[in-house]
Amino acid sequence: MKAKAVRLHGANDLRLDEFELPEIKEDEILVKVVSDSVCMSTYKCAILGVNHKRVHEDVADHPAIMGHEMAGDIVKVGAKYQDKFKPGMKFTLQPALNYKGTMWSPGYSYEFFGGDTTYCIIPAEVMELGCLLEYKGKAYYEASLAEPMSCSIGAFNAAYHTQMGVYKHEMGIKKDGKLAILAGAGPMGLGALTYALHRDIRPKMVVVADVNQERLDRAAHLFPVEEAAADGIELHFVNTGKMEDPAAGLREITGGTGFDDVFCYAPVEAVVELSSAVLGRDGCLNFFAGPTDKQFSARMNFYDVHYNSTHVMGTTGGNTDDMIESLRLTAENRIDPAVMVTHIGGLNAAAETTLNLPKIPGGKKLIYTHLNMPLVALADLREMGEKDDRYTALADIVDAHKGLWCPEAEEYLLAHFEQE
Repeated sequence: MKAKAVRLHGANDLRLDEFELPEIKEDEILVKVVSDSVCMSTYKCAILGVNHKRVHEDVADHPAIMGHEMAGDIVKVGAKYQDKFKPGMKFTLQPALNYKGTMWSPGYSYEFFGGDTTYCIIPAEVMELGCLLEYKGKAYYEASLAEPMSCSIGAFNAAYHTQMGVYKHEMGIKKDGKLAILAGAGPMGLGALTYALHRDIRPKMVVVADVNQERLDRAAHLFPVEEAAADGIELHFVNTGKMEDPAAGLREITGGTGFDDVFCYAPVEAVVELSSAVLGRDGCLNFFAGPTDKQFSARMNFYDVHYNSTHVMGTTGGNTDDMIESLRLTAENRIDPAVMVTHIGGLNAAAETTLNLPKIPGGKKLIYTHLNMPLVALADLREMGEKDDRYTALADIVDAHKGLWCPEAEEYLLAHFEQE
């Protein structure tokens, strides 16, 4: 059957291709992709090409479908998996396969498997690893965003703490501790914030620091400090760009103790060093944001490593359990992944969006792969409505949900905009 997809042919070479999908094998599954959110990791893959660890060397001859934060419908199931999966089921998946020691992953490494496509083929290893998940929710975008949410969930679960003289790691963020999210008002930081405020084991203090006041204002609008206080959490939004001494200012908020858990959401030397400087005793720093520079480095206070048991780690992606937790908390209305989304668009907009991602302000860009529409900021829907009433209807729905994308908006979009 025919498929359309944004595919990687080489560094900075993304193309919207139409091609023939082969017949599925008995251990494969054919799916229709409905939504895929654009990840900064996909941008890194697009600009690096074969220099990216997950991209195969012959990508010029066998271009890779981009995108890995996908959701959609199962169309056809090979004989081996017909007892577990059925046509018509909604699906999402955990893309961090790590299959037999390889780094292969959808959106980087496969010719016929990725998210920025109308249809694709899920290979056997995904089912072998238990990474294909049935999705029983209403909105496809929530399943797409379960993957980026799982990255932050994994980071929180991978944090660890120790006791003096006891050589045993206590996994997870510190219960009732003090937590900071630095460079935290972007899309992934907001995902971490909604999780920090509503997970089972919570901190008593959360500080979101950034240098972009517009982003901080949006975050404060979406997460009122009064609501956090009602749940027993002291929430602060801080512009460190306006502080003469950011480290001293952030430590002062903690009463001088420093933070138990710090998550660094930007691969910027100054942010990493600030993260180190605000750690408290036994503080755990997660360097979350992956750099493209293989020589990237920053200073860390090793006096504190020795005498105050501070430590640093990094996580990349989540695992299947993290995905399941994300889907569960979303279904229970405890977290709202939509706080990450600021733009929507069709498959025709995916290549340009990916290649220019750092230059496009706002948060997550959500692609509906069977639609032909420009990339549109949610804040610009009403302006677009001056020429197309459908955008006005979308603007009304979004405005009624604190300016956020929502299941009602997706339902309207899929019903009223032309499908490929």
